[in-house]
Amino acid sequence: MDLKSNTPTGPIEKRWQNHKFQLQLVNPANRRKYKIIVVGTGLAGASAGATLADLGYNVLSFCYQDSPRRAHSIAAQGGINAAKNYQGDGDSVFRLFYETIKGGDFRARESNVYRLAEISVDIIDQCVALGVPFAREYGGLLANRSFGGTQVSRTFYARGQTGQQLLLAAYSALSRMIAAGKVQMRPRCEMIDLIVVDGRARGIVTRDLVTGKLEAHLGDAVILATGGYGNVFYLSTNAKGCNASAIWRAHRRGAGFANPCFTQIHPTSIPQAGEYQSKLTLMSESLRNDGRIWVPRKPEDCTKDPRSIPERDRYYYLEEKYPKFGNLMPRDIASRQAKFVCDQGLGVGPEIDGVRRGVYLDFTDAIKRDGVEVIREKYGNLFDMYERITGENPYEVPMRIYPATHYTMGGLWVDYNLMSNISGLFVAGEANFSDHGANRLGASALMQGLADGFFILPYTVADYLARNGPSKGVDENHPAVRSAIKEAEARINQFIEVGQKGTHTVDYFHRKLGMILWNECGMTRNEKGLRKALEEIPKLHEEFRAKVKIVGGGETLNRELEKALRVDDFFELGVLMCLDALERDESCGCHFREEHQTKPDPNVPGSYGGECVRDDERFAHVAVWEWKGEGKFARHVEPLNFEYVKLEQRKY
Repeated sequence: MDLKSNTPTGPIEKRWQNHKFQLQLVNPANRRKYKIIVVGTGLAGASAGATLADLGYNVLSFCYQDSPRRAHSIAAQGGINAAKNYQGDGDSVFRLFYETIKGGDFRARESNVYRLAEISVDIIDQCVALGVPFAREYGGLLANRSFGGTQVSRTFYARGQTGQQLLLAAYSALSRMIAAGKVQMRPRCEMIDLIVVDGRARGIVTRDLVTGKLEAHLGDAVILATGGYGNVFYLSTNAKGCNASAIWRAHRRGAGFANPCFTQIHPTSIPQAGEYQSKLTLMSESLRNDGRIWVPRKPEDCTKDPRSIPERDRYYYLEEKYPKFGNLMPRDIASRQAKFVCDQGLGVGPEIDGVRRGVYLDFTDAIKRDGVEVIREKYGNLFDMYERITGENPYEVPMRIYPATHYTMGGLWVDYNLMSNISGLFVAGEANFSDHGANRLGASALMQGLADGFFILPYTVADYLARNGPSKGVDENHPAVRSAIKEAEARINQFIEVGQKGTHTVDYFHRKLGMILWNECGMTRNEKGLRKALEEIPKLHEEFRAKVKIVGGGETLNRELEKALRVDDFFELGVLMCLDALERDESCGCHFREEHQTKPDPNVPGSYGGECVRDDERFAHVAVWEWKGEGKFARHVEPLNFEYVKLEQRKY
């Protein structure tokens, strides 16, 4: 596998500008000769489709939802980062770059991360121009708040609906191009396979989710902007339809899959209420600006009304362990600390499997300090959502939160131009691995999606097209196209045939898979558990393929068939996640191997231990996996070089 990162050289602050100048361009009159396929209409996909179409390219856009507006980007709540330093509190492009590298525990490319920080300042201007109603200070300036892993305020927000407002802006830009005839929109249409001809991505195979019709769509370049794979765990904060099939099918066609074990757990989710639950609900990280996280110091107090527990008996564990950052610790650390205190018997809420999985997020002090109306203005819709789900009023009773699967830093490997190792296959947003290392800082997902779509792909895709010219000699009758459709038909028919005699639902198997991954490859991992998972998952997968129940056929709307195809890919991905976690014999960011953690220092007051211990000599690299057939993978390595940030133990 050829892993050329194509990272430019020279001073890091000039690399992207110099690189853009060296990229080749397509004459405006020639752009109409090219067709670009964009899969996904979240922030990355919608912004890429709108911008490329506005430049004059013909864009064919796909989403499995009934409207691009229902992409999962709409669920993001807290905000979007940008290094504009409106607060005058010491922020800068370099500080955002540094804190992103450090937050990812030094497992990301410096050049990609600096470019993201550099572009961040333009994203806000672009979004304001598109009409995003960001919160503003009394005098009219855009407001900022803080997120985890930083000591400055750089997060722009629109109450607790930032993702929704940003997606509506990107969707409006996309809609303008649809009306202009430059974007052909295909909703309710899911990518089933990637078409590769002579090492180049030439198109995709799709299934119409309403009619069941399989079709081949050909183009000069393919962009995958299909989000992450957090739903592999079954319970996650992702929308139920989120899946990994597009990137996984590309992986099976030769695209490298990078760092699959880097899966982020978000510390502020509404806890699971029972085994019947099918998904979890996020409470924005922005709540940690004003809410204080605590548990009772004594196990016997865990069932009491939290308002009756005196201050001296409350354990503000993040504030005590990390006084500099307090409740605004990076997500991976805050999540693990919540797990640790619950494992010690200090959790609150209902018992599930004998353990109370919940901690308090308390706004009592903030309400006393600022008043109810100020808190309502900042977080009112989040508080309303919490009350609708739990039946508890967070203005009066502390919220109960617990970590949940949220974001995936792993994804398809891409170079500096966001192109995978398959020529002509570009990957944007959460679907690629590029910018966050082993842990994503809060409010950086929206930043990356819009940076990729609005400001990077329009340059790099043009360079690819200029160097390769329009695709020729590939149509629906090409052997590779017919073969891809035939393979998709055979796979679907096989599931339908088995499904008529099946005994257990897709969700039954998905829930079992998710439990294995959560227990053995979740917030903490160890060699014994990972080896156990690598034995259990293939057996469960075999049972799934033999006993899954699917009612109905493939020539109509069939939600169980859709889910079965996606969960089948989740099984294969689950194996790779555990294999990657086993091979990465260190702790870094979200990848916490229990064998590699700091010990409490008896000579240092306040030393707690339990932090990650990296192995930079052996693992300062990106692990890129190559598909070698059913259950077989080859591991490749892209070394990470650090010129501007010193490798050191992450301390907060």
